[in-house]
Amino acid sequence: MTEPHLRIARPSDSSRIIEIYNHYIANTAITFDLEPYTEETRRPWFEAFAPEGPYRLFVLDVEGVVMGYASSTRFRKKAAYDTSVETSIYLAHDAVGRGFGRHLYGKLLKTLEAEPMLHRAYAGVTLPNPRSVAFHESFGFRLIGTYHEVGFKFGAYHDVAWFERAL
Repeated sequence: MTEPHLRIARPSDSSRIIEIYNHYIANTAITFDLEPYTEETRRPWFEAFAPEGPYRLFVLDVEGVVMGYASSTRFRKKAAYDTSVETSIYLAHDAVGRGFGRHLYGKLLKTLEAEPMLHRAYAGVTLPNPRSVAFHESFGFRLIGTYHEVGFKFGAYHDVAWFERAL
């Protein structure tokens, strides 16, 4: 196997990114989306990213196949929040545990640290998810609070822990 290649996402990656994310919609409470995305319904999300600036979308490519992606999006719509971003990472379900996430999230965070206007990154983790909690803490995120029973999926309420990291 060749080395994984980290790069900015291209429009041609959209179907694979949707495929990865739709797996988590259908099979987990990791995301609170309930309906799978299509190219059309996911297009506004893709259009929010740029090759420069605070809102980024990186993919990890192995031999021409996208195995995961990491993103930074607007934290809240009010202008005073513009120095903060929300980060997210998703790997193909068969790519978890192979070290890809560390490379991908590390690239995203390093890029965000170089953005002069950014001050903080936030990440939400649906609980229980000890692997994701440990992953975020290993990158310097710290727990700042938990929204209890904030999401309802698969017939149950789920908590979301919120993590913060200085940039």
